[in-house]
Amino acid sequence: MRGSEFAELKAFVAVVERSSFARAADHLGLSPSALSQVIRQLEARLGVRLLNRTTRSVSPTEPGRRLHERIAPMLRDMDDAVAQAVGANARAAGTLRINTLSMAAKKVIAPRLGRFAQAHPEVVLDIVIDDGLSDIAGEGFDAGIRVGGRLQKDMVAVRLTPDIELLAVASPGYLARFGEPGTPADLSQHACINWRFPGSGKLAGWEFRKKGKTVEYFGEGTVISNHQDIIVPAALQGLGILYAYNDDGIAEALQDGRLKRVLADWSPTVPGLFLYYSSRRYLLPALRAFIDCLLDRDLGSDDPTLTASTGVP
Repeated sequence: MRGSEFAELKAFVAVVERSSFARAADHLGLSPSALSQVIRQLEARLGVRLLNRTTRSVSPTEPGRRLHERIAPMLRDMDDAVAQAVGANARAAGTLRINTLSMAAKKVIAPRLGRFAQAHPEVVLDIVIDDGLSDIAGEGFDAGIRVGGRLQKDMVAVRLTPDIELLAVASPGYLARFGEPGTPADLSQHACINWRFPGSGKLAGWEFRKKGKTVEYFGEGTVISNHQDIIVPAALQGLGILYAYNDDGIAEALQDGRLKRVLADWSPTVPGLFLYYSSRRYLLPALRAFIDCLLDRDLGSDDPTLTASTGVP
């Protein structure tokens, strides 16, 4: 393969995985117009259209999807081989693509952005907030952050937080009007504020546990969303009962009395937040440095909200 052909394929994979000429061009150090010319050259050489382009989006055609499916793992393997050859002497540099839950972005990543940038100025953090269940390897991410029970297979997992509580909460005003449920079965008499998974579009079931008994409940209500910025205010405004992870917004509202917890003896804890990456890929220096920062290893101190895992080599 000639050098120009390799560059064309690498450019094509960058566009598909970022769904944007502008973001791919920035990643490759090219102008968008130069990148467009590279893709046109590849399509002309292969004699087939690889990308569907509109003013708002870029997506692969069916031939493009098949090419990406075959060539992207090969390119990642080549990058891994080069990184592994350089080994421990490599410095943390390049673009690090992270796919993360919004909760993890707010709680774990955002407070440490400045420190990481100061310590590793040659690393570009490309952070995508995604509350769905994306295939991080298939979509070109270096790592993802998810709740432990939702990790993909064949992954190395690093625990970032202790287990997380699931809480059923409602406003005092709502409970004054409709009463408090004593068991999950009582929820049939209440409005439920529901979470819809991005991507699949499925509604999340509410799983309760007590004394070894598990009950899954699907309720109805007037609000469904895929974002905390909608469902938490809906609960605060008295629109129903919400069942969600105990994030900062809910914890603060419970503390100041704007929300009240119900079904506490039925609400379980779930595995905490984990960073995960493919076990088949070499641990890049930039990713190792990012993990160290999230675990506060770079400070040599212990953060009670973060717990190191034996999953990192």
